[in-house]
Formats: sequence, C-alpha cells, structure tokens
Amino acid sequence: MNLTFPELQIDYRSSPQRIRVLTETWFKNEVYCPACGNYNLLKFPNNSKLADFYCGRCGEVFELKSKGKPIGKTILDGAYYAALERINSSTNPNLFVLHYNQNFVENLTLVPKHFFTPDTLVIRKALSSHARRAGYIGSVINYGGIPSAGKIAVIEAHREIFKDSVMKNYAHAVSLRVRNMDLRGWLMDVMKCIDNIPHEFFSLGELYRLKDELGVKHPSNHNVKAKIRQQLQFLRDKGFIEFLGRGKYRKILLG
Repeated sequence: MNLTFPELQIDYRSSPQRIRVLTETWFKNEVYCPACGNYNLLKFPNNSKLADFYCGRCGEVFELKSKGKPIGKTILDGAYYAALERINSSTNPNLFVLHYNQNFVENLTLVPKHFFTPDTLVIRKALSSHARRAGYIGSVINYGGIPSAGKIAVIEAHREIFKDSVMKNYAHAVSLRVRNMDLRGWLMDVMKCIDNIPHEFFSLGELYRLKDELGVKHPSNHNVKAKIRQQLQFLRDKGFIEFLGRGKYRKILLG
C-alpha cells in the first residue's frame, strides 16, 4: 500500500476541496474492502447522501472522514437529523477515519457501522440568522465514545497493518452486530465501561458500581444489573472477554 498521496492537477482553490480530492483518490487507489478483500472500491457520485464508496463485490458501503491533525474525541459530521436518520436505518455506512500529515497518510482506522448509536451523534447549535446557511443544524461524531473494539487499525503510525489481520478483526467486530437499537446501545455502553477499566482483569462488581450511570442512559430499564450480566455473557460468547469464574473476567484484545 502506497501511503503517499498521488500527484494530481487539482482545479479547486479551496484547501478543503483539494484535500477531499487527494484523500478520496488515494483511498480509491489503495484501500480494500475489509469484508471481502476486494481492492476495486467504487465511488458514489459527489454529495451522495448515502456514503462515499461501496464494494462492487459484496455491497458494503463506506464513508471517509479525513483530518490533518491526530483524531481526537470528536469528528465533524453533516446535518444532524439526516445523520441520525441514517444511523437508525439499514443504510448506515462503515466509517474510515484518515489522519494525514502533509502529503502522506499517518493513520487509517475503520469503524464498523454497527458501532454507531444515536448517542454517537452530538447535535450542534443551529447557525445564526446572519450565517450563509442560516438555521443549519450540524453534528459531530463522538469518536471518543466508540468502544475500542470498534476502532480497527488499517494504518498505524505510518505503518500498514497486515490485510489478513484487518479482515480478521473486522469479521470479529461484525459478530457483535445487533440490529435492535436499544440492545445495541446497551452493548456499546457496557463495552465502553469495560474499556474505561484500566487493567486487563476486571470484576462484575466494578461494572455494578457504574449501574447508576448506565441507569441514567437507559431510564426505561429497571434491572440494570441483569442487563449488565446479559451483555457480559454476549461478549463472552463472541470471544471479546473471558469468564474466569466467581465474577471475574479478562479482556481479550484484538490482535
């Protein structure tokens, strides 16, 4: 994989437009579908509401977000209500997050689509009546709130990760696909709680101490402890954690 942007004659004077052309051209030339390994990703028409690219072999769709700085806790997204509708639909794309440094790619991370919930999207204040797009309500992606298992490295510190490892990690992450949005929200929240425990081994009691926090996020559920145990059993069955007995668990890291 060539990590340097191609040399192009670009007519756009706007820096964001130039970067968009460079990053999208590089992506189309170099990146493969993590689901089936196909290198021939196809581009949707510009300003498509669906996504940026799709795989002509397996049909998976992808959106590309690029930043010239290290990816922080948030990523600028589009119109809030349109983005929210897309998250709640079956057409939500997988997300590639690209961090570039001058003319080369520093990091590329893949977030599978089923790691997004309505809570992942944060509404922005409407633009003032004096703005060119007065009344527009944008959004940001709460990237910091996405569980670590949903951030699959494709390029890390200017180093390409082996394709087989990326596809294996993607397939493993896809095993967590939950269509019911309420259940997906519970799963993502419990996974994030596990991420926030700083050590490899943890206990059921440590998660129980977060039941009030989880209860606020899920006010309609009145048996939070049972819901936590349910998510832990699911994560154990899918190979993301190991049950050690007597309420003890171990994280299984992606490799």
